[in-house]
Amino acid sequence: MKTYNYKLKNENIQDIINFDLFKNKENILIQVFCGQEKSRLQETVDSLFSFLPNAFCIGTTTNGEIYEGEVTSFSIIISISIFEETFIKESFQTQKSSFQKGLQLAKELITPNTKLLILFTDALHTNADELLKGIKEINPSVMIAGAIAGDNSNFKNTYISSGNKVFDNGTVGISLNSDNLNVQNDSRFNWSPIGIEHKITKAVDNRVYEINNIKAISFYEKYLGKEFSDLFLQNSIAFPLLIKNNNSYIARAALKLFEDGSLEFSGNLKEGQKVKFGFGNAEMILKDPIIPYDKDYSDIQSFFIYSCVARKIFVGDSINKENSAYSSIANTAGFFSYGEFYYEKENTKLLNQCFTMVALKESITNKNINSNLNQKNKNITSSKYSKTMQTLTHLIEQSSKDYDEQSKHLEIEKINSQMLLTSQKIFLRHAVHETNTPISVIMSNIELYEMEHGKNSYLSTIEVALKNIFNIYDDLSYLVKKDQFNYPKRDIDFVDYIRSRIDFFNLSAKQFGSNIVFNSMFKTLTFNFNETKLQRIIDNNLTNAIKYTQENSNIYITLTKEENSHILTFSSCSQYIQNPQKVFKEYYREESIKEGFGLGLSLVKRICDEENVDIKVESNEFYTSFNYIFNLEAK
Repeated sequence: MKTYNYKLKNENIQDIINFDLFKNKENILIQVFCGQEKSRLQETVDSLFSFLPNAFCIGTTTNGEIYEGEVTSFSIIISISIFEETFIKESFQTQKSSFQKGLQLAKELITPNTKLLILFTDALHTNADELLKGIKEINPSVMIAGAIAGDNSNFKNTYISSGNKVFDNGTVGISLNSDNLNVQNDSRFNWSPIGIEHKITKAVDNRVYEINNIKAISFYEKYLGKEFSDLFLQNSIAFPLLIKNNNSYIARAALKLFEDGSLEFSGNLKEGQKVKFGFGNAEMILKDPIIPYDKDYSDIQSFFIYSCVARKIFVGDSINKENSAYSSIANTAGFFSYGEFYYEKENTKLLNQCFTMVALKESITNKNINSNLNQKNKNITSSKYSKTMQTLTHLIEQSSKDYDEQSKHLEIEKINSQMLLTSQKIFLRHAVHETNTPISVIMSNIELYEMEHGKNSYLSTIEVALKNIFNIYDDLSYLVKKDQFNYPKRDIDFVDYIRSRIDFFNLSAKQFGSNIVFNSMFKTLTFNFNETKLQRIIDNNLTNAIKYTQENSNIYITLTKEENSHILTFSSCSQYIQNPQKVFKEYYREESIKEGFGLGLSLVKRICDEENVDIKVESNEFYTSFNYIFNLEAK
């Protein structure tokens, strides 16, 4: 085989191409890479068809063109390949279903000795992932090359051609069929993940509606800035989403923005998939060697390159390095696209941000000795800008690696903490359960003893201490069970219930020379409330009042009404509270000499917040009062 490459700007095609070279040739493949408007593509393929009507001609609009070692823009590159021992088949499909396009292409193109499919597809109407699925349905292991059409990064209209027909919706493909055609391929990615993982939360095929439960466009604005969205599609190509696939990443770039804030990507994204932003790793893109040392292309006859426009945008003029290394070996042509097809390990994938290359040779010819290739790779120097970009890229990549390591460490610590908390909850649950029985047995035996032998001062002291333990037990029991049980409400007479709790704590108060005095504006006052929560409010306030009230001073409980609210007040002559709001915080105690954990009032505050009960604390050198304002209607 032999390939001839031509570059057009505004010239007449017959002034550039000597069509006599191709007379009497049977197996001719023409690829047209058009960086100009649709009319110029149409004009070009019409001319080619008139001069070479028997040739197989496929074309595409581009985001830039590759002509030998040169990167061009707004040019037309015509690549004409003559095969001697390879026959060519061509197919064009316009079905609405991208899967059906692929299915029919495969049926019409693939033969038992197909060595390669080259595909060009439009960017805005065809789902390239579904297209590949259709082809794989017929033959999952056929090698595929090619790419998605471009439009100079305008994201408005892309075009492809088959013969002398130009379309904005469809897929064109050719197959190269031969027993003597040798095909090699290679790719370079060089985009690195940055930042934290994100989750696709709403998507249908290649249209993404939400990421992290926010609109897709809002997600980009959040992380890349609102200024970024002014030219969103042009900018987003440089910052694709990366999907981890085994030990590597696949990129997906946005190609279309919808009015509802959703985005259409070059390939499918699934709900629940984890993604990261990607950035161009200039250090790797510019890293030598361009051609790996283990590759031998010395007898290759043609290279076709299909590369992502993001590489051209990100690296600038230095992108010529990737192409010139190949053009020094054999004729080279191609274009910059919105997505590339690449075959690896008997599977073709849709890629983004990638350089892909396919190398062809039909028979062994005089070798272009590659002895100076490695030396040339080594002698390539980077510009000052490139070196700065390499340094910046290295900084970003290393920072991302450090962040990932820290995130993994924090995740391990989080799991360990959760395990400890779970173990603590299990311990407390068992401890609370096991504590209930001995406390109840001790209390019952004290009561039985007093019924038979009368009051005993020593047992009374034990009973007071035991009631304190009962209160702590009830607090712990509530804390352990509150997230596991629903606490139903019922009608409770507050007056009667408060008296019952006073009876329980009376003996404890008397041990300190105090009496509990209850005054109520009501004989009965019924609310719909949970009994367990009401008990925690009353018991914790009575326990604290008994503990902190000065000896031989009374404790007063009042139940009053102001406007539409009912107020339950606990007051006594006690020490001045310096920080009234802090007393409701866990583990806070103003007097370190007093026993306790400082959990009671914290629990009371939590219950009051849940039940819309307001709290007002008043304290001076003479008295302290805790006022609980129930915003409930009495029954």
